[in-house]
Order: sequence, then C-alpha cells, then structure tokens
Amino acid sequence: MRLLAALFGAFLILVTPAPADAAPPAPRTIQLSRTVGVDITVPAAVSLGGGVTGGTLTRQLGPVEVRDSRGPVNPNVWVATVSATVFVTGAGGAQRTISNGRISYWSGPAVRSTGGGTLVPGQSTAAQAVTLGVPREAFRKTAGNGNNTVAWTPTVRIAIPTDVVAGSYRGTITHSVA
Repeated sequence: MRLLAALFGAFLILVTPAPADAAPPAPRTIQLSRTVGVDITVPAAVSLGGGVTGGTLTRQLGPVEVRDSRGPVNPNVWVATVSATVFVTGAGGAQRTISNGRISYWSGPAVRSTGGGTLVPGQSTAAQAVTLGVPREAFRKTAGNGNNTVAWTPTVRIAIPTDVVAGSYRGTITHSVA
C-alpha cells in the first residue's frame, strides 16, 4: 500500500542588488490530499528574507513532522521526500529565475520523536546538503510499528546567481511521505 500526503508551502526570497528594507509580500499555501494513516505537516508559509546577487541565503524552514498512526501494520516504514520548483519573479525568464539546482537542503537530525522505531535523517548536517534539482530523501523510518511521530527542522541554502534581476522571487518546496 502506498500512502501519500503532501503539503506545498510557498517560499519567498527577495533578491536585491543591495540589502533591502522592503517587507516581503504574503506567501500562499496549497494543500493536497491526505491519506489516512501517515500524515506530513509543514510550515504554512515561510519568507526566506533578502539576499544579494551573487550571494548565498541560508534559512531554516520550520518544523516538518510525519505522524504514523497505522498501528502494528507490518512492515511499517515510510520515506519522506523533498523537492522544489524554480524560484521566479515577475513573468520569469532567464534573468528572473533561480533554478532549483541552486537550492540546497539538509534535514538535520530529529528534533522530536515519539513512539520509537528507527528514524534516519536524509542529511544530518550542512556538509551532507543536497541540491533540489531532483526529488531527494528528507527522512526515513526503516523499522518499528506505527503510532509514532518524528519532527525535523530543515535548512535551505540558495545560491543567488549574479545575473538575476532584483525582485521578490517565489517558489515551492514540497515535502511528501509514502
């Protein structure tokens, strides 16, 4: 049985030629279907702040949590994945797009867990960060029964190209569990 739950969060970064004082526009959230038994929750929306062209922006996204309430189903394992869209400003285009290959992610360790099981972070430290040009594993449960939770606070790092125009860039980072 394949269980899938996903939440999309709109993530906003401001890119300016110099640090900006402007407040970012309000991000949006879209929710997909949830399957009974395994759920994933993510922050509703996150503003990643401002950065400069040619610079790097690093921010934590807030807690991501998987709740497995399937009980003693065997095997009771799951894999949480993460992916990202490109970040764009305006109508997009070469100088208005930050590719998802320039977005790095690391899950970090579990910050909270209940109920046991073997829980394995996808990337424990910044040294293990992966780019989100393709979907990546964020966290995994490899053994144990249900009725447990795990939460982690992932970090993203965005390498802002030198040739992009200033603007408010929007993109989506998606976490799902199956």
